[in-house]
Amino acid sequence: MGKRSRKRAADWAEAAPREPAVVPAPPAPRTATWKADPGAAPNAPWHPFPLNEIGILVALVLLVGAFAFATGDRRVVMVVGSILIITLAAGELAIREHFAGFRSHTTLLAGLLAVLVAAALYETPLPQPGIIAVALTVFAVAIWRLRRTFVARSGGVGFRA
Repeated sequence: MGKRSRKRAADWAEAAPREPAVVPAPPAPRTATWKADPGAAPNAPWHPFPLNEIGILVALVLLVGAFAFATGDRRVVMVVGSILIITLAAGELAIREHFAGFRSHTTLLAGLLAVLVAAALYETPLPQPGIIAVALTVFAVAIWRLRRTFVARSGGVGFRA
C-alpha cells in the first residue's frame, strides 16, 4: 500500500467533525381556530350578483310600505311576504356558511327545520301537543346532526365567531 491509501492520525485530528445535515421539519398542520377568517367566507353560486342583499332590500321596502301605505288584508300579506323573503335570504346565507365550516348556525337551522315541519303538520289531524312534540324532536335531532356536520367541516372546531 502506498502513502495515500490510508489516512494518518494527524489528518483525523485536523479534520473538522461534520455536522449532520439539517432536514427541515414538515410544516405543522394548520390548527383549527374558533375565529373565522373574514376573507374565507364562502361565495354564493351567483357570486358577483348581490342576490341576498337585493332580497333583503325588497323585503325591507315591503315592510315599510306595509306600515306606511297599506291597510287591512294587503298589510298582512305584505308583512308576511317580507318576513318570508328575509327568512329565505338569511336561511340561504346560514346554510352556505354552516356547511362550508365558516360559521356555526346550528340553532338557527335546526329552528327553521322545526318550524317547517310544524307548519307542514298544521293541516293534519294531529293534535297541537303532538305537533309540538314532533317539532321538538326534529329540533333536537337536527341540532345533533348539524353540530356534528359543522365540526367535521370546520376541522374539529365546534363554534366559530
